[in-house]
Amino acid sequence: AYGTVALTTQAVEGVTYRTSSRADNWNNGILNFWDDFSADGELTERDRQEDEDPMASLAVKKTVGPGSTETFTFYLTWNFPNRKAWSETIVGNYYSTRFPDAWEAAEAIVPQIPEMERQTLSFVHAFLKSTYPDVVKEAALFNLATLRSQTVFRLPSGHLMGWEGVMDRFGSCAGSCTHVWNYEVATPFLFGELAKTMRDVEFNYATKENGLMNFRASLPLSEAAKGNSAAADGQMGCVMKIYRDWQLSGDDEFLQKNWGQVKKVLAYAWTDKGWDGNQDGIMEGSQHNTMDVNYFGPNPQMGFWYMGALKAAEKMALAMKDKTFAKKCNTLFRQGSIWMDANLFNGEYYEHKITDPETFEYLDMRNPDVKVPPFQLGKGCLVDQLVGQYMAHICGLGYLGDKDHIRTTLESIMKYNYVKDFSRHFNNMRSYVMGDESGLLMASWPKGRLEVPFPYFAEVMTGFEYCAAVGMIYESMEKEALTCICAIRDRHDGAKRNPFSEAECGYHYARSMASWAAVITLSDFQYSGVDRRMHFTDRPGCYFWSNGYAWGTCTVTDDTATIEVLKGSLQLDKLVIGDKEKRLKNFRLASGENRIIKLS
Repeated sequence: AYGTVALTTQAVEGVTYRTSSRADNWNNGILNFWDDFSADGELTERDRQEDEDPMASLAVKKTVGPGSTETFTFYLTWNFPNRKAWSETIVGNYYSTRFPDAWEAAEAIVPQIPEMERQTLSFVHAFLKSTYPDVVKEAALFNLATLRSQTVFRLPSGHLMGWEGVMDRFGSCAGSCTHVWNYEVATPFLFGELAKTMRDVEFNYATKENGLMNFRASLPLSEAAKGNSAAADGQMGCVMKIYRDWQLSGDDEFLQKNWGQVKKVLAYAWTDKGWDGNQDGIMEGSQHNTMDVNYFGPNPQMGFWYMGALKAAEKMALAMKDKTFAKKCNTLFRQGSIWMDANLFNGEYYEHKITDPETFEYLDMRNPDVKVPPFQLGKGCLVDQLVGQYMAHICGLGYLGDKDHIRTTLESIMKYNYVKDFSRHFNNMRSYVMGDESGLLMASWPKGRLEVPFPYFAEVMTGFEYCAAVGMIYESMEKEALTCICAIRDRHDGAKRNPFSEAECGYHYARSMASWAAVITLSDFQYSGVDRRMHFTDRPGCYFWSNGYAWGTCTVTDDTATIEVLKGSLQLDKLVIGDKEKRLKNFRLASGENRIIKLS
């Protein structure tokens, strides 16, 4: 637990201090400090140290005239290098490689604070002047606090790691859990280089030779692949995320370096112990997932993650000129997508076809004597059954299933899972919503519930709600989406709950950063650094945008688009507003520049 802390000030006049006090028997150290300070507002250094754990004090003395104000500024800096996180050994902190102790941190950082504050306010003001609904801006902006909380940290190598959330005194759920971090999009769209370090951990440290990716990476990183814990949704989602991060960065070397591992991770699904061992495009077998249980048999939650992974892998394979792998991904995608629409869509939403855990034969659910494995979904209407589609839209991969079925499913989620008043709702698990509050249930069973469903079915958790709401926006169900987002923010209004911390298994829960996706969706923002192409909605307004490497605004009118870069630099060959494409020549904007583009 060794570390250093520094208490400093930039004041040059009226500064007094002392580095010790009296021995602190019966709080005499505090009394001695108060007697000294309150006498004249100054501190007097003691001639010797009497306290074993010395209490240092710093004071600045000013005269405040009538009707005037004075500011007394103090800084706290720290350096605790011996982080263990979830390791049994010290893994360290990245910041300790930059500053050897708290004093040098103060010397380096304090002079930078005015510029840091200026940049922060520039970001916030640009974001707030955007045309997005206030509740969307609040949800997106406030949940960024998670990136500044103890949920995340960096190793000395620079790799970003994350708990799922934080408890009062320790982290919650170790390992940068892939099936939780799959949902959030704030990190890649605001800090692209940090997101790429997470992909490096997933594909190059946590993945075994056979393609099994541990969904919780052990520390130190040399042991990240220890164990045999694969999650179907986590692993398929990582394939989609590495495609997204390649597109946002335009970094072909990043894809080339990781392509072999991407193929290996996806192909694990096709092994005997994988989830599509017979290679028919259908997620089957025992599928561990973010509900912390294993689903048996085809279901939409895993199925659409798989479809998204196949589509992303096909595009990456084509870029790598790997035509054989691209063709295989395309074939499996078409087979799987058609099968899911034909066999899992029940006319209202996609459901789960349960299989026997041993034989993997389909269970006859009409037979009252059939033994159903515990903790399944079955015919339930799951809040995030379209999570793979959610990520596919964000990645620009298009539809993974029948477009009409997708919209009908979201209508059914709103119909069956949205509860306006929870006063009469029974929940045997954790209560994140209560009384007259509103929210989207994790699952509902319009046709009869399983006796032992998956554990969290009666709960309400914000990351899943944002996922569903964003899907609704993509299907022009903006009213319903805003109803869901308003319900979340009404629960986190600062009186009932912390507005900067949406809890799940821990405070500042990583999945809550899915709230940033509503900003991407409402602006219909797409960016490809590979094709140097940017897309926005043609609905007039001012839209904040960020691609992980630059950010700014795009103001759309009936016949023009004004691109402004407020941080970073941007290169474009094509700008698309709605269905109007404008080809650009030598278009490059650096921070502080803007350009008005006329649309034909």
